[in-house]
Amino acid sequence: MPLEDPLKDAELLVRSRHPFLLVQSDDRPRARSLIRLLADRMDIPLFRWTRARGLVRVDREGSVYETREPEKALRHITASDQPALYLFDGLETVFPGSSLFQAKVEEALDRLEELRGAIIHTGPPLELTPGLRPRASSVPLPGPSRTELKDLLRRIIRDLNRKQHVEVELSRSDLNRLLDQLQGLTFMEAEKIITRAILEDGRLGVGDLRVVAEAKRRIIEQDGLLEYYPAEDCLAQVAGLDNLKRWLGRRQALVNDPEGAREFGLEFPRGILLTGVPGCGKSLCARAVATEWELPLLRLDPASLYNRYIGETEKNLSRAVTLAEEMAPVVLWIDELEKAFSSSEGGEDGGVSRRILGSFLNWMQERRGPVFLVATANQVDQIPPELLRKGRFDEIFFVDLPGEEARAEILRIHLQNRNRDPQTLDLARLARLTDGFSGAELEQVVVSALYAAFADELAFDTDLLAREVSDTRPLSVTAAERIQGLRAWARDRTTPAA
Repeated sequence: MPLEDPLKDAELLVRSRHPFLLVQSDDRPRARSLIRLLADRMDIPLFRWTRARGLVRVDREGSVYETREPEKALRHITASDQPALYLFDGLETVFPGSSLFQAKVEEALDRLEELRGAIIHTGPPLELTPGLRPRASSVPLPGPSRTELKDLLRRIIRDLNRKQHVEVELSRSDLNRLLDQLQGLTFMEAEKIITRAILEDGRLGVGDLRVVAEAKRRIIEQDGLLEYYPAEDCLAQVAGLDNLKRWLGRRQALVNDPEGAREFGLEFPRGILLTGVPGCGKSLCARAVATEWELPLLRLDPASLYNRYIGETEKNLSRAVTLAEEMAPVVLWIDELEKAFSSSEGGEDGGVSRRILGSFLNWMQERRGPVFLVATANQVDQIPPELLRKGRFDEIFFVDLPGEEARAEILRIHLQNRNRDPQTLDLARLARLTDGFSGAELEQVVVSALYAAFADELAFDTDLLAREVSDTRPLSVTAAERIQGLRAWARDRTTPAA
């Protein structure tokens, strides 16, 4: 979203006598740009307060006398007779402060309300008292738009070209992929990453996409809430599951041309829930969807949400989904959904599970931006029924144990991944012998046979693999009742993925 949209909101708030604006953004340089534009648009002075210098009018030299202490800066505002905007940097370090400090804040706000000015805070949330909370107005500031990132890229290349020649070796599709990688970053983060990528070899090419992706992964994972997965697996690495592949394929055209789809009357797909037998490719499918659709993949680990302090778990969820929206279009993968939202019997967790479930359901309904949700679940009976209601997900797919043809294909894939020629083996025989095996168990058969061949200097052949099969007791045997229960639950509630 360009700055013009939040700028209109901020101007409307100030002109309608809202004297306390909280700009919701971690991108302080961009927030300052918004505030400077707001002051220019309203044709009023802009002051910036810092602990080091006090109040400084941004278009003049020198500080306002004795305003380093926040109480004295507020006293100056209260005594002013002209409208102005006051950007306080570091206001979170002095809030909530004493009752006297709170009174001085309210006096300053009263004066600015009369003059149609405002105190503006950017950065971390403030701990507001009940008296100040109704007077504060939030101004959401989304991350840089695609157009703004493209302009930033041109500016960086132009500026660096003044010092050294920069070779740009990107096709239109490569440029689009680069802009996708930059979505969700602040201006400063994007500028640093691109500048470094160019300075390393004096060029900007396809190879820099991986550099940008790795830098972005480190930034995203700093909070510990989301993991950034590079595009690796594709649906060709997923054996069987033809219904699921067909469903995803029909929606790929929409992802590739969202504007055309919108004009046609279609919205961005909401997401899918994959449930079924453990080890049958649900997580692999989640990763493959992002690769096929050429979208970033973010993984939300349910365990990372929970915090012992009151209210922090809900804030963690809010931060995670907000970041996903800022990076959109994106695939958001929640593995083992039941661990995040399973109900707590008797409210042992103080109602946290129910509160974050409510927040998550609200986000699923009201989400902004194209975020495709892929959720996986093994114990579907532990998922709250509110999440399974029609309309939460576009479709719920059941992933069952692979059939004979799919088992042969899974073996072929794992053999090729380990530099083995599948044509030298009798895959049809092995597929018949592995009835009831999951994809993960078939992979383990291949791995175990390789260990045996290497350790005992044996020939890696069909007979060796068959012996490993006979030594394996699959989940379909050790947990037969559980699998039958899953199938019974899914029979009239889900769509078969195969």
